[in-house]
Amino acid sequence: MENLKLTCLHDKHVALGAKMSPFGGFDMPIEYSSIKEEHNAVRNACGVFDVSHMGEIFVSGPDAEKFVNHIFTNDITGAPYGKIYYGIMCYSHGGSVDDLLVYAMGEGKYLLVVNASNIDKDHAWIVEQSKGYDVVIDNQSDYYGQVAVQGPKSEEVVERLLGLTVGELAFYTFKEIEVDGETIIASRTGYTGEDGFELYGSHAYINKVWDALIASGEVAPCGLGCRDTLRFEVALPLYGHELSDDITPLEAGLGIFVKLDKEEFIGKSALAEQKAVGLKKKIVGIELLDRAIPRAGYPIEVEGQEIGAVTTGYHCLSVDKSVCMALIDARYSALETPVEVRIRKKTFAGKVVKKKFYQKNYKK
Repeated sequence: MENLKLTCLHDKHVALGAKMSPFGGFDMPIEYSSIKEEHNAVRNACGVFDVSHMGEIFVSGPDAEKFVNHIFTNDITGAPYGKIYYGIMCYSHGGSVDDLLVYAMGEGKYLLVVNASNIDKDHAWIVEQSKGYDVVIDNQSDYYGQVAVQGPKSEEVVERLLGLTVGELAFYTFKEIEVDGETIIASRTGYTGEDGFELYGSHAYINKVWDALIASGEVAPCGLGCRDTLRFEVALPLYGHELSDDITPLEAGLGIFVKLDKEEFIGKSALAEQKAVGLKKKIVGIELLDRAIPRAGYPIEVEGQEIGAVTTGYHCLSVDKSVCMALIDARYSALETPVEVRIRKKTFAGKVVKKKFYQKNYKK
């Protein structure tokens, strides 16, 4: 068995009877009660996720803004303190190193929040790209624990149960708060399509937060199972599925986060060329006309010819449909195009639809 890392809340998950499984090199909770119950708790009330497996890498120094812009598809020029940007780090050929959040911490300092499975790869790549820039790269992933409190009741819950004033935070902004002799970070962000907050702090603080939320009986502990069903329904990508070193942000439908008018960034010329020539493959939504479940890797066909494969698929819990995201030949990507999904020896009829299967409910 691989040598799995444990988050600072690992013992709490085991004590709650969570079903545990490896994810991104960590032993993580997949579900506590059931994926459906936890999914519905987040859609209708409030749930808490242990996301301490995510990576936190700080970039600071005189060239920090210039350097982050160099490795990031979005544009952080003149970013005010407290603003958060989503974007992608790309290889020179346009494929994705990772998708991430950049927090503008002020005074030439930025926090890069990266995916758990990519922490070591991302850190090494960032350090390699920083040659020639006057920056300090500080990987603080081992220091920080992190929880995500998500759902329509999350603001009220965070303020009342945790004593944190967060109501004034707009979507994709954060603030630092002094609590128990340390500085924590609270941001209005998440990966569920609902309003919510992500809290970063020491392992001791994150344990306190978890205990307070669970003890209240008002907040459901949620595993990575429903984190995936929730993000999937609102078409948020998961690295290794809808983004990879072989899938560019443009193919993933994330062009809004790729600022080709920016002076330069790694991968810009490849992505500009891809946009000019036209995409050859594309991530699309597909709805099956049957209740069969399209799983990752299943082939997509048109008239017996394979045109791509499922990247993520479920029977959608919020809208009662069998749907998937798939990377397919762009010639077949128009809405309503009839396709078939091969599930073992049978094919099931479907059609191309918009990727967003459920409406996001963010508080802007």
